[in-house]
Amino acid sequence: MRSLLAEASCERLDLDAYLADFDRHFWNSGAVGFWKLERRQTFREPGVESWEAFQRGAWREALSLIADQESHFERYFGRIAQSGFALHRVRVVEEPLTPYLQWELHLLRLKERHGERTRVLRPESVLGVEEKEGMLPEIVVLGNAVMYEIVYDDDGTISGGIKFSESDVISKCRDFIQGLHAGGERLHTFFDRRVVHLRPPVNSAG
Repeated sequence: MRSLLAEASCERLDLDAYLADFDRHFWNSGAVGFWKLERRQTFREPGVESWEAFQRGAWREALSLIADQESHFERYFGRIAQSGFALHRVRVVEEPLTPYLQWELHLLRLKERHGERTRVLRPESVLGVEEKEGMLPEIVVLGNAVMYEIVYDDDGTISGGIKFSESDVISKCRDFIQGLHAGGERLHTFFDRRVVHLRPPVNSAG
């Protein structure tokens, strides 16, 4: 995938420009839908209340704040369904889980209950590709019109995006993500087997 992106025309966007452009296209994803590939095992999400609680070691509070978003996601995914598209996510998961990923999987489980179609993929499934081209990028495809590689700083905080508009590049990347999605495990089954019984992560004692 990285070789394909390296050869494609693109536009580098700073964070504000990326968020604005993403918002303009998101609600027009159409029947093809939203497809996201999430590969990194740790991110930083300053400004997200639940992540902030997790980060300072307040695990119970972090989970409570996730649960408090139930009505928000009910409305949000209801609007998505009314707009005629669905959200699909491939989440590559390495074990043992990083503290961040343990937190994020609780959030993704809530999103799944309200309609996000998330599949968990073990890193062995992408080993062949990554041995040739390096770690897969973080990619989000919106319908047929636009795709972004999400860019992060060294600490894992989002800093912008790289926008791709060539239809053949978008189609090839979406096909790749769809293939991974088809071979992944449903999030709720993985969560019930490998996540729900875990002790709080080491940086979240209570």
